[in-house]
Amino acid sequence: MMKIANAPCSWGALEFELEGESAGYARVLDEMAETGYSGTELGDWGFMPTDPAVLRRELERRGLEMVGAFVPAALADPAAHEPAVELALRTARLLAEVGEAPFVVLSDDNGRDAVRTRCAGRIRPDQGLSDASWRRFADGAELVASAVRRETGLRTVLHHHCAGFVETPAEVETFLRLTDPDLVGLCLDTGHFTYGGGDAANVLREHRERVWHVHFKDCHAAIAETARREETDYFEAVRRGVFCELGRGAVDFTAVVAELVRTGYRGWIVVEQDVLPGMGTPRESAGRNGAFLRGLGL
Repeated sequence: MMKIANAPCSWGALEFELEGESAGYARVLDEMAETGYSGTELGDWGFMPTDPAVLRRELERRGLEMVGAFVPAALADPAAHEPAVELALRTARLLAEVGEAPFVVLSDDNGRDAVRTRCAGRIRPDQGLSDASWRRFADGAELVASAVRRETGLRTVLHHHCAGFVETPAEVETFLRLTDPDLVGLCLDTGHFTYGGGDAANVLREHRERVWHVHFKDCHAAIAETARREETDYFEAVRRGVFCELGRGAVDFTAVVAELVRTGYRGWIVVEQDVLPGMGTPRESAGRNGAFLRGLGL
């Protein structure tokens, strides 16, 4: 059946360069295990040990599995493709040494484009990529996925993400249409998809064959609406708690779980509650999020 993991971003260890100090990896892994999770993602490169033997030992002594790692890349820029391949391969080699079929979770270099960051949650079609840029983006994703599969045998999923160039339902549809379904899958993030204007359960109804990895994140409806009305940027929306504890937001997790069960999903569900460094009560939130999922039968 489905297995439940958490991720370092729930403890404020985000892939962005932000002020504030996040918890160290040892505390994060300890608290994940203590609150009942079975796996973790790697977090930003260097957050956890990058020596495979050390990392494997740290995971095994806590009974945790490594399920994936986030790899950011400005895929619409051809000059970023080669560095993206290098970063993805470095990450995939480590994953292959310590995990059982973990995923390379590829994403845009989120939060770098001023317009997309300022307008996250309310993106208009004219703020998206041109046809030529879309082609470069898709080519870059396939280039990374091909290199990863060829060298390590691991699979790659694209993580749609607010403040990046694949945020809205239409943009997710475009990415799926332009990429090889045997080569690149989708990491469905329920919170980002909701803040981007979509229905996460509907993605599973329409594109379940492309959903290879799942992130469970909630989106607070009132905070999201206020952020849109006040034209709040992505980071301020996160600071205000737009990605709240599971069950306290707008995501219909009952419907999402029903679709996963109906379609025989047997992968990982990774809980993510993005908080800025030093913000919130991660251990307590992890416990409540786990209890919520158990209430859904997971």
